[in-house]
Amino acid sequence: MKRREFLLTPPKLALAAGIASVPLAGLAAPAVITSNTRILPRDGSRPRIVICGGGWGGMTAARYLRQLVPNSDVILLERNPTFWSGPMSNKWLLDIVSTDFVNHDMQRPANTYGYTLLQTEVIGFERDRKLVRTSLGAIDYDYLILSGGIRNAYDAWFGNDQRAIDYTRTHFPSAYIPNAEMLALKQKIRDFKGGTIVMTLPPPPHRCPPSPYERACLIAAHIKKNKIPGKVVILDPKPKVAPISMGYQTAFRELYPDIITHVPNAKVQELDPFKKRIKTTAGEFDFDDAILMPPHQAADMVWHAGLIGKDAAGKPTGWADMHPRLFHANSDDSVYFVGDLMGAISPQFGHYPKSGHVANYIGKIVAQNIAERISGKEIIARLPDNLCYMMVNIEPMEEISVKFEYEVDPKGMVVQTQIDVDVRTEDMVKEDFAWINEKFQDFLAI
Repeated sequence: MKRREFLLTPPKLALAAGIASVPLAGLAAPAVITSNTRILPRDGSRPRIVICGGGWGGMTAARYLRQLVPNSDVILLERNPTFWSGPMSNKWLLDIVSTDFVNHDMQRPANTYGYTLLQTEVIGFERDRKLVRTSLGAIDYDYLILSGGIRNAYDAWFGNDQRAIDYTRTHFPSAYIPNAEMLALKQKIRDFKGGTIVMTLPPPPHRCPPSPYERACLIAAHIKKNKIPGKVVILDPKPKVAPISMGYQTAFRELYPDIITHVPNAKVQELDPFKKRIKTTAGEFDFDDAILMPPHQAADMVWHAGLIGKDAAGKPTGWADMHPRLFHANSDDSVYFVGDLMGAISPQFGHYPKSGHVANYIGKIVAQNIAERISGKEIIARLPDNLCYMMVNIEPMEEISVKFEYEVDPKGMVVQTQIDVDVRTEDMVKEDFAWINEKFQDFLAI
């Protein structure tokens, strides 16, 4: 297969972890769409940046590119009709926040900040011609940003057994990519009458590392509040709870001693979703219901762009092959990565946390770096930080948190300092909502 033919082959899975919005006003579909159909023709010689994926990182990059390069043509491609926030979604599952809090219009920020929002599916790339193929036709670019989040790597469990993959996805959704699975999991929790719920955690790195434990705590709080005869068993591939280890362990012990069981070193070996049985390195478990989170990898768009990294043995790492300080592809410096699909940064800690906070921060950094390139200025390698709040109790509402700080050591390596706040407090809930509202104002224009 020739390289271009491979890159244009439509994927079996969706290419982005979240791509869509309100259709572009005034864009009339051609009578016949072919592989040569061109849409959104250039307006003069302005630099064009195309962003694939309208989540926390993609929308942030779009906003700041228009601010930093006011004469640029910024196009955001997103397949979903609205923005749905992963951060705060666990609280939404328990009705702590409303749907209106996590679900937002995407056209408003596009209009406010002046970028073009196009609802379409990305179906391939021709990087040698600087083209993105979409379901509406081809769009050319000068710079390309891939910000599609993650994919659920069910094939790590089931290989090519599509029947098992589909059954697991529909009956035991992981709900870690904002889509219909979120609604399915919310209904599952509401309908739960009792029994054992098993939660498998993805092996690191995975999206929002502390959030599966938060989900377990909130489900346990629901069970406790409503006196449901149920239990939550967390099958964790790691040797201990991490991050915020002590904070979660204390919550499990003090708040949910008869509800939550945490099983460390429980890497999935075999899974039979039909018989509701799972075999791990820590033993075998039967379940009445489950939230089955498979390993996470970079969104399919990175695979189809041919930009997945390889390890020392030549095997795919599952994440973007990128410059760890400047965030562009090692093999193509016109392509940048933002958000959860990013590759490893440092031998000390591996990946930046795959979180909304980091995606927002890297979106700004990449926008600054592209602006510097366009203006011919020196490109500055900047560092992000990270902050996550996690609710562990609902009566009263109490949270814990973790902060990550980064610096460059004398050898030029990025090093990480982790600061856990393990004591749960009500004040931290206020900090959490102040944080999320500040972030939403930053890229959602609300």
